[in-house]
Amino acid sequence: MSNEPQNTGISTGTLYGVSVGPGDPDLMTVRAMRTIGACPVVAYFCKRGTSGQARRIADGCITAEHIELPMVYPVTVELPPSHPDYGRQIEAFFDESAERLAEHLAAGRSIAALNEGDAFFYGSFMHLFLRLASRFPTEVVPGVTSMMCSASLLPRPLTLRDDVLSVIPGTLGEEALLRALRNADAAVIMKLGQNLPKVRRAVEAAGLADRAWYIERASMADQRVMPFREAPETAPYFSQIVIPGEGLRR
Repeated sequence: MSNEPQNTGISTGTLYGVSVGPGDPDLMTVRAMRTIGACPVVAYFCKRGTSGQARRIADGCITAEHIELPMVYPVTVELPPSHPDYGRQIEAFFDESAERLAEHLAAGRSIAALNEGDAFFYGSFMHLFLRLASRFPTEVVPGVTSMMCSASLLPRPLTLRDDVLSVIPGTLGEEALLRALRNADAAVIMKLGQNLPKVRRAVEAAGLADRAWYIERASMADQRVMPFREAPETAPYFSQIVIPGEGLRR
């Protein structure tokens, strides 16, 4: 994907949304590694006191010659997303982060903006893309999603024959979750975390518990895979529920 910049007469840098995969550095694409190596600036989102998951995955590609731009979230779990202060702080943060990147791009320095999984699959990169793609050349380097990595760990294919796959955010309300699950042949429920109790009830109510699997930190050293009914009471951010289809012909 590429967007032409406004014609300013100045040669600008290119913003690359670099997808680094679900966790195991071996799942980074060759294109992702080459792009990071070719860009003088590497940017990444992170929590206070950490370098972030995307930066950890790409560590082997980052050298002392790179200019690093950590973008530290002002809030993570301190406020619920529904709180009015959360929205104000996070939007201001994305505005400020985009302008920090814009300074380098305007000066002709290309940026590899790192993103876990795939940049256009629920990726944080979207916040930079929406603010900068109309101003600077922008390209997305696709990557392995956590969804497909999790599916590869199951004892059966995620989708067969005429199965329709539904990708469902766990942040939906319980009734919306239940409707989505009842309409799905195969499903992946993302964004578990504190939503797990609600998601658990919806999966049970939809009659899908026996087919469902719980996957935590797919491809990482502390990866866990288990039948849904054996899932823990709490789930970290890097977890999801995967429900393979039955492969029925229409």
